[in-house]
Amino acid sequence: MPPRLYLDVPLDAGTAIDLPPEAARHVQVLRLQPGDALTLFDGRGGEWQAEVLHMGGRQQVQVRALARHAVSRELPRAVTLAVGMPANERMDALVEKATELGVAVLQPLQCARSVLRLAGERAERRQAHWQAVAVAAAEQSGRTQVPRVQPVCTPTQWLATLPPADHRERHMLCFAADARPASVLSGSAGSAVVMSGPEGGLTPEEEAMARQHGFFPVSLGPRVLRADTAPLAALVLLGAGC
Repeated sequence: MPPRLYLDVPLDAGTAIDLPPEAARHVQVLRLQPGDALTLFDGRGGEWQAEVLHMGGRQQVQVRALARHAVSRELPRAVTLAVGMPANERMDALVEKATELGVAVLQPLQCARSVLRLAGERAERRQAHWQAVAVAAAEQSGRTQVPRVQPVCTPTQWLATLPPADHRERHMLCFAADARPASVLSGSAGSAVVMSGPEGGLTPEEEAMARQHGFFPVSLGPRVLRADTAPLAALVLLGAGC
């Protein structure tokens, strides 16, 4: 199978493109040569059969798009995961696996109980890093779109950006007494937003604020799932209903 590369530029048949440094390094590592085949996608739907045109210096690679194939490997519904950022490398793994499972948008949340604390340039660097993780996972998994990783913010800041009412179902993962069973996720239709807390869970204040913005509590069962496991489990259930 030819290697797949994401390019953040519109692709057209016959177009010659100089690859950006990261993609060029990937081609160099694979030791591709002029005439070798590869697959390109630009996140605008479908993917392109392409070929290597020219190899220059260490980061000089030119390719040409040949023919577009109208394929889609996306979920029929758009799913947003708003997650309390887990610490260490767990957020990297969450972004990677959520991309493979078809998430459309990832919103990192810095909650009251978050272990990982990010702000300013450090938060911007992590966002860019997670976006790169999502690109690599989309290339590997065959997706034709790349999920958007939004800037880090607090639940208060994020909830304030949501419209009072829209077509998306809103789910909050928690152990509230009135939480609905996980089966509601696989039985729902249309786009959805899932909010999930960090290692220590959402605080009562955060849960109350989410309810005020139309989120209803959902339980994934009697076992306590890690902060990087629970949103992925919800995403699987939402995808299973498609």
